[in-house]
Amino acid sequence: MSKDDTGEHEQSDPAPADVIAQLYDEHAPALLRYLARRMGPETADDLVAETFLVAMTSLSRYDPSRAPVRPWLYGIATNLLRRHLRQERRRYQATARLAARDRPGASHDGMVADRVDADARVRALAAALAKLAGPDLDVLLLTSWAGLDSTEVADALGIPVGTVRSRLHRVRKSLRTSQGGSDAVD
Repeated sequence: MSKDDTGEHEQSDPAPADVIAQLYDEHAPALLRYLARRMGPETADDLVAETFLVAMTSLSRYDPSRAPVRPWLYGIATNLLRRHLRQERRRYQATARLAARDRPGASHDGMVADRVDADARVRALAAALAKLAGPDLDVLLLTSWAGLDSTEVADALGIPVGTVRSRLHRVRKSLRTSQGGSDAVD
C-alpha cells in the first residue's frame, strides 16, 4: 500500500511473488506434464521451478496484450528446454540404437510379429525425432504434448502463426514418411 497526495492509503498491485504463486497454482501442473514428457520427471521439476523463477524476474516486462500468460509461460519453458536439447537428442539416438540391437537369449519362437513391428516403429520414430531441428521439434511437441493450438505455439515461440503451421505440416509429413506411411497431403 502507498500513500496518495491526500495522505490516504491506496491499494497497490499484488506483490510479484503473489502473482507468481497464483500463476504457479494455475499452470504448473500442465507445464510439469508437458516438460516431463519431453525431458523426464526429474528434469521437468527443475525446469518448472526455473520457468517460474524466470517468470518472476521478468514479470515487470511481461505485456499481457502481446501474449496471454499460458503461451508466455510455455515460451519461457521452451527456451529453457532448448538448453537441454543436446541431451534430448542424445536420448533419442540412444533409444534408436537400443531398439536396433539384437537381444541375446530371445528365441525366434518367442518373438511375436506385433512386437517386431512395434520395435521397428519405435526405432524409426526415435531416429526421425533425433533428426528434427530444435524449432521443428518444439512446434511438434508444444502442439501434441502440451495441447497448444497454432496461435498459442506462435505466441510461445515468438514466431508467426503461419510459420508454426508450415513447420507442423513439414514435420508431420516427415514423420509419416519415416513410419512408412504416405507422404501425400491430407
